[in-house]
Amino acid sequence: MVERGSGIAVWRQIGESLADDIRNKLYMAGEQLPSEPELAAKFSVNRHTIRRAMGELEQSGLVRIEQGRGTFVQEHAIDYAIGKRTRFSENLRSQGMLGHLEALGSQTLRAADIAKHLGLARNAPLLRVQMVGKAENRPISTSEHYFDEKRFPDFIERLNALRSVSKVYAHYDIGDYTRKWSRITATLPSPEVARILGQPKTRPILQVEALNVDQAGAPLQYSITRFVGDLVQLMVADDS
Repeated sequence: MVERGSGIAVWRQIGESLADDIRNKLYMAGEQLPSEPELAAKFSVNRHTIRRAMGELEQSGLVRIEQGRGTFVQEHAIDYAIGKRTRFSENLRSQGMLGHLEALGSQTLRAADIAKHLGLARNAPLLRVQMVGKAENRPISTSEHYFDEKRFPDFIERLNALRSVSKVYAHYDIGDYTRKWSRITATLPSPEVARILGQPKTRPILQVEALNVDQAGAPLQYSITRFVGDLVQLMVADDS
């Protein structure tokens, strides 16, 4: 219980008590913590005090707060391999987890810098597809992918049905594709990215810019993927 007048803020005492419970495995990884009203009654404080304690735990990476669902103990980081063959679902399956991609939207645009990556004319029409990557139905990444619209005229419809980029490529008789290069940086998320990933705007994310090529070495897909920084650790695989 908390000690008022101890010189340590009540919300901080509550945060430390819950942190000890998590470290002592009273609450396991992925488990939901009691609700704000339950904790407020337990510690005899108001919900604002509980909310401040939870915010501190979230900033320290011990818990994650999901809007409309509650607060959960943060799971161990997922090892996500980046190499010559980088596949979202396969990365998660190798760790005993189910993963899939969901399309959030698409648009046609023209962007000279992206067209250059894809080896296209400056004014070539590009297909931009925004996706969210989920592990056990929890968002761990959000990404934007750019394709030659003429080469993949119904890409988004296929993706909605198959929920796998590799399977969509197979539809276009592309049996395999490889990663030509990746550029990894740490940055702060935009408000929209933070919302999709369900994390604070002040917590860094891992950003991977990449170019995939087909079996003939022709540019296939330019992407920017943003991962939850404290849930995913990127491993650069030497699979050359």
